[in-house]
Amino acid sequence: MRLALGIEYDGTAYNGWQRQKIGTGVQLLVEEALAAVANHPVDAVCAGRTDTGVHASGQVIHFDTKSARSTRSWLLGANSNLPSDINVSWVTVVDDDFHARFSALSRSYRYLILNREVRSALSRNRAWWIHHPIDVALMQGAAECLLGKHDFSAFRAAGCQASSPVREIHELRIVKTDQWISVHITANAFLQHMVRNIVGLLVAAGTGESPVARVREVLEGLDRRAGGVAAPAHGLTLVGVAYPDGFSLPAPATRLGSVPDNVYDVCL
Repeated sequence: MRLALGIEYDGTAYNGWQRQKIGTGVQLLVEEALAAVANHPVDAVCAGRTDTGVHASGQVIHFDTKSARSTRSWLLGANSNLPSDINVSWVTVVDDDFHARFSALSRSYRYLILNREVRSALSRNRAWWIHHPIDVALMQGAAECLLGKHDFSAFRAAGCQASSPVREIHELRIVKTDQWISVHITANAFLQHMVRNIVGLLVAAGTGESPVARVREVLEGLDRRAGGVAAPAHGLTLVGVAYPDGFSLPAPATRLGSVPDNVYDVCL
């Protein structure tokens, strides 16, 4: 039997999703929690490998088991064995041809920026604090050239192991609500550090540190060294993964555009 699960986690204390030789990855704790319920070792496959310090509200995983448990038992049992900064949000039985990574049509991330003079103790691990004024219109204008299918070599980490740098961005939307700026981005897939590198360059355009045209120049130049500073990891959250309707998965807790833009004022 193959099960698919929705996973949420605060990535602050972890070295990303993947199991690590040094430090702790979220994957290890999730697998141990599920193994306690299954009574056998579990190998979980995720939709997207988030980096150190990156959060998730819509991560999706799958694993195979021969243990007969109700979906409620998997849900409650796993959560009872997980720390408070990781939880399973839903569990469902899927066909054997479902694959959390390869069946995915797209992934959606949200990057959150706190743009005000004073830092925030409450959002220090969830938003990038920038005290310089940011022009969101400049950021959005700079982002337009990134839409569509491109070679994103200039926005990939030096150690990125993806076989191809070509990705297709379906939507890149920037919203400002009072002191909060949120960057919503959806693509078929992402390269390592791709979102953070994009946000870092867009912020430079928004603060006037670099011209809007520089984003296109960096994209076409294919040189990461020209891309500037990456945005810090703690502002980034994997918010959703889209799959073909035939798999009948529950809707992610947070889909692109499904949460009111002023939700940050309420939550933070």
